Amino acid sequence: MTLSVLSDNQIRSLLENLTVEELNGFKETLRNALHEYSKSTQTDHVDGVHQIERTSVHSKETGATTLFMPSSSSAGNGVKVITLTPPNGNPEKPVIHPTGAITLFAPTGEAAGILHAGTITAFRTALASLCLVGKRSHISTLTVFGCGGQAYWHIRLALMLRGATIRQVNLVNRKLSRHCSALLDRLHAVSAAAKAREGWSECKFGVLTPSHDDYERLLEKQVLAADVIVCCTPATAPLFKGEWLTTHEARLKGRLVVAIGSYRPDMKELPVEIIRQAVKEHHEGRKWIHHRHAREGGALVVDTIEGALAESGEVIDAGLQSEQLIELGELVLLANIAAEESAVTGEPEVQSPASETQSVNSDLSGKLKEMDVNGSHSAMGSIFGSGGLFHIHRRTSSNGSEGSRKKEKQDPMATWLAEGNVIYKSVGMGTMDLSVGMHLIKFAREKNVGSHIEF
Repeated sequence: MTLSVLSDNQIRSLLENLTVEELNGFKETLRNALHEYSKSTQTDHVDGVHQIERTSVHSKETGATTLFMPSSSSAGNGVKVITLTPPNGNPEKPVIHPTGAITLFAPTGEAAGILHAGTITAFRTALASLCLVGKRSHISTLTVFGCGGQAYWHIRLALMLRGATIRQVNLVNRKLSRHCSALLDRLHAVSAAAKAREGWSECKFGVLTPSHDDYERLLEKQVLAADVIVCCTPATAPLFKGEWLTTHEARLKGRLVVAIGSYRPDMKELPVEIIRQAVKEHHEGRKWIHHRHAREGGALVVDTIEGALAESGEVIDAGLQSEQLIELGELVLLANIAAEESAVTGEPEVQSPASETQSVNSDLSGKLKEMDVNGSHSAMGSIFGSGGLFHIHRRTSSNGSEGSRKKEKQDPMATWLAEGNVIYKSVGMGTMDLSVGMHLIKFAREKNVGSHIEF
């Protein structure tokens, strides 16, 4: 058995130099893991993903909190141990930025690797967000709160995947710190060849802090201008005013809002108003109606429903229930239905401009088995349960024009993900570390990077 040991510098070097094809390989691995997680939480399969509840301990001596995140899946077993200074920590104690390690084991129990957790944690979180970023029909402006590693990787991966259209990145931070300078330096250090290949050579970057005389007005302007808003801070209060995004005029523009910085009930980055607006139901009977001025999906996207209900301050404050949440892995299941239908009917599924083709997976979750499909020409399968309510078109007859068939396949969910107002809340899961970590070990061995010990 080979044990691989990778330092943070080695991991950073590998990930900084990914090609788009290699990035997509990591993303596909994570998508499959999230798919497996969502499927296992809705069925009685014994062999599924076991996401054990995160445990934490606090040290009075250091003022830091240590998090233990174990997980098990078909990829193997793993546990991440991370130590960090929590928000509002003791100001008399030195600040400890997230540091620790991930220990990974093969399904049969042999030790597979020990990975420094710093860079890979930020990378895998941004990688999950990228699954939704890649669905958007148009991205020109990013507004990012925070200047740490999470902010960097969300920007870097978005530029790698969608750099051809991104022209402005706005950074918002509580002060003009060394972290801001370091983030800008890292982006500047990307080679000119890579920038040109990815299409963002002309992209502009700016930093906004509360020290600016006109901060409030400029912040509102940057929030409203954003096609994607990313929040990467351990905030305990909303980072911007909810009314900015809930007015009639603001909702004419669809946005993707990603919040990944808060992970405790007392932490929150998003105002409760936009959370409640995102899950506001626009339906009549059993058929979704998307308000023409407010393209809402009727659900909040999360990495884990169980984790979000227990740990997300935004979800808790908004008083949301499980049926108002849908897991990222469930969206993969729904995409697989479209692919399955395409295989059956021989017609290509209609996808958003930036969506990826999904492999057909006929082993659908218990939730998908609840679909009610009638015999009418444009019957719609209704998906209920812990992941919210969506409809997908189920064509049961070959009658009808080509135009009507294509219209049938253009389901509201795909439109919502591509153009609507979508909020994604992540609290983090060990299964992300496990799947991406295992893929990284294989990748590092192929590149001959790190220490690989036979024992």
